[in-house]
Amino acid sequence: MYNPFSLEGKTIMVTGAGGGIGKATAVVCAKMGATMVLTDINETTLGEALNILKKESPLNHQMVVADLTKQDELDKLVNYVPALDGFVCNAGISKVLPIQFLNEEDMGRICSINAFAPMYLTQKLYKKKKINKGGSIVFTESISGVKMVSMGGVMYAVSKNALDAFMRNAALEFAARNIRVNSVNPSRVNTNIVKNAVYSAEEVEKDIQTYPLKRYAEPEEIANAIIFLLSDAASYITGHALIIDGGKTLTC
Repeated sequence: MYNPFSLEGKTIMVTGAGGGIGKATAVVCAKMGATMVLTDINETTLGEALNILKKESPLNHQMVVADLTKQDELDKLVNYVPALDGFVCNAGISKVLPIQFLNEEDMGRICSINAFAPMYLTQKLYKKKKINKGGSIVFTESISGVKMVSMGGVMYAVSKNALDAFMRNAALEFAARNIRVNSVNPSRVNTNIVKNAVYSAEEVEKDIQTYPLKRYAEPEEIANAIIFLLSDAASYITGHALIIDGGKTLTC
């Protein structure tokens, strides 16, 4: 049966696959028929994700433990992976800190993980021709920095805005090889980034009430949008930042 959203026959790599959106994306990709390469810095959570995939499909899924902020580990990862039809760059962190308390250590760490690591990994994959013609790259960005800002969110916003600029430039340059580059831009999602934040339960509930749909997204809902951008159903979409925010930006 014809299904333009199918990922059968495709090999896809997901970074940050040990939890949250990355894990959900890996699971859904496997369900849609893809052979997966998972990578994360946490071997334990990465192994748990791989075990779930093995239960979902009989394909030869693989995992690679790597610190993407280190150039030598990026090189090892790029040399190890097979040619990819899809690449989901998802690893990210956040920290709430007002501008007056900015410091080089926190800013450097957040920008390194959220922006520079995805940029260098993408560059290395492209130079090594590890992304097949007709392939798709999807970055997990955010509405933060790209569409709106919030108190104390400057470091996260700066990192995601930088990644958005890179995404658009890569879409333009990579079009010569028919490689599409897009992003998903969620609002708050029920992942550890939200759960480990400094907000109280009352503050979270107050924030939820600013969303027209009156809830945060689930990781699987973001994963489904990523599947669309990876699939042939999105074959004429590139350089696009897909907002997935429950209507949040309508109120800003």
